[in-house]
Amino acid sequence: MAIQISSEILEGIVLAALQQADLYGYALTQQVQSIFDISESTIYPVLRRLKKEQYLTTYDQPYQGRNRRYYQITDLGQQRLASIKCDWQDFNKKVNQVLGDQDESRN
Repeated sequence: MAIQISSEILEGIVLAALQQADLYGYALTQQVQSIFDISESTIYPVLRRLKKEQYLTTYDQPYQGRNRRYYQITDLGQQRLASIKCDWQDFNKKVNQVLGDQDESRN
C-alpha cells in the first residue's frame, strides 16, 4: 500500500522544484515522477492552482517551432513554500514520535 501525497505536500514539491530552476510542465512532471509515483495529469491542476493564487508566474520560450510555457516561483510562492516546509517539519516530527519511537524501543 502506498501513502498518498496530500495536495499541500504536492504544492510544496512543485514549489521546491521551481525554486531550483524555472521549468516547463513536462520537465517538471518528469522531475517529480523520478521521485514520486504520480501521474502526469496530477501536476497540471497543481500548476494552475498555484498560478491562480499568484505563487507562480509563467512565460513562454520558443522551442523547435513551438512555445514552451515555463513556470517561475514568485516571492509569494517562496513564502508559501516556507510555510509548507514548516508545516511538514511539524507533521514529520509528530509522525516520528508515534512511529519512530516504537521502532527505537524495540532495539
